[in-house]
Amino acid sequence: MNVLEWIEFMFKQYGYLVLLIGLPIDFIALPLPPGQTTLTFTGYLAYKGVFGWIPAMAVAFTGAAIGITITYWIGYKVGAPLVERYGKWIFLKPSQIEKTRRTYDRYGNKMLLISFFVPGVRQFFGYFVGIIRVPFPTFAIYAYTGAAIWVFVFVSIGYVFGEQWQHIFTLVENYLKYICTGAGALLIFWFIWKWRRLRLRETKPEKETG
Repeated sequence: MNVLEWIEFMFKQYGYLVLLIGLPIDFIALPLPPGQTTLTFTGYLAYKGVFGWIPAMAVAFTGAAIGITITYWIGYKVGAPLVERYGKWIFLKPSQIEKTRRTYDRYGNKMLLISFFVPGVRQFFGYFVGIIRVPFPTFAIYAYTGAAIWVFVFVSIGYVFGEQWQHIFTLVENYLKYICTGAGALLIFWFIWKWRRLRLRETKPEKETG
């Protein structure tokens, strides 16, 4: 039984529960079934009349919102205290966490929107945002908007293209992979550059006073 046959079997057995339970599991970093494949196949089932398109999107959005919220609160309640307590052992000072949070406030919200489309990043970003203690209202605005866009795009691919959904899905995933990988690499280099500048600013006063 391949992945699609397994997803179809799960939908026949459990219906919308696959979205309500499967998508949160995807965000917790156990992508069984894979989130984007599940969404596109959901759209295909809506095309065949198994589900309604709007109810399918509503349930899928709910599942995605639950998943990203769980990872945020795990990061906030568990990850942040661990970093605050043991961060010094891996050279993470509270001041550096605060600077990272301020940098995120300026630039990171846009990445939260994009992160939904990048497997791996999608599962990690909720934890990260919680760890640096981004306020929940700020997180919610961007995370839930990103979830809505993500769900709409992939459910619509399955619904609009019907029997051709696998071909279109593969094309979209390939293009997204290259685009998001490039954007992610640029962002990583930018963060490293920004971090080095902050480190230089911190060391200059020490040299002057020394």
